[in-house]
Amino acid sequence: MQVLGLDTSNYTTSAAVFDGTAGKNQGQLLQVRSGELGLRQSDALFQHVKQLPGIIADLAPGETLKQLQAVGASTRPRAVEGSYMPCFLAGASQGQVLAQVLGVPFYAFSHQQGHLAAAAWSAGRIGLLDCPFLAWHLSGGTTELLLVEPEADRVAPRAEILGGTSDLSAGQLIDRTGVLLGLDFPAGKALDALYGQADACLNYRVKLQGLSFSLSGMENQVKRLLEQGEKPANIARFTLDTIIGVVIRATQEAKRRYPGLPVLCSGGVASNSQLRTAMKETCGALFAQPQYAADNAMGTAILTWRALERSGMGEHEP
Repeated sequence: MQVLGLDTSNYTTSAAVFDGTAGKNQGQLLQVRSGELGLRQSDALFQHVKQLPGIIADLAPGETLKQLQAVGASTRPRAVEGSYMPCFLAGASQGQVLAQVLGVPFYAFSHQQGHLAAAAWSAGRIGLLDCPFLAWHLSGGTTELLLVEPEADRVAPRAEILGGTSDLSAGQLIDRTGVLLGLDFPAGKALDALYGQADACLNYRVKLQGLSFSLSGMENQVKRLLEQGEKPANIARFTLDTIIGVVIRATQEAKRRYPGLPVLCSGGVASNSQLRTAMKETCGALFAQPQYAADNAMGTAILTWRALERSGMGEHEP
């Protein structure tokens, strides 16, 4: 039983096939002009429409596609009322058309649900989707600490926001730091590489209010260090250490409030090697494999397979 999942986020066009055990994801970053911090939604949507046919063709031959038993897509950022982003229309519309042509059901999920499913599966803990757990969604647009519980149909997880940033996301701070340092967007991998070249540890403690915090002041701190002639590697470490420090403190407080629940980390920022090491050592956190931490369609494919298996043939709305 093989299914197809599509995800067209503001950063990556991706498609994945999954058979209940193993899967394959094919993705391509959207092109952002040098010095810019992202794309307008109209530009992102245009690139997705151009890239999807080639990505699906590279993912699976035509004969494999004809054997699909369901198609799913990320249709919105979160599974809450009013959550909307035009770029998801590319995957949602093409997925629905493909499902109609093949005569198979179409299943709609949120981008965040896909991240959680991909992280749980790639961490070897797919069973987490059937019980409560704590999770971080750390990406270019989201830094949220979540309480995750299974829906009544036990297909896709339901996430309640417990905390996280009140303004700038961790990914935005990383990318803005990178652009200030003259690095390409997105800048996560470049800052991670620079970290090991640092020869100074600069301290800045972000205030934690309950389980929430603000990162907006950090951008000015980075600009100040740059104006003072600080080494790029030290600035990279300063940014990452600050993010890691406040994420750890928020996680420890959440574990105190919700004792016994495991912690799962997803999203592109969760592929940072320094964060992974620190969170595993201090909080026992579980992480998506790096290739499934950033935006990908594997989680959507996994949820599509679960919906087909547990709900039978028919349309599913989370």
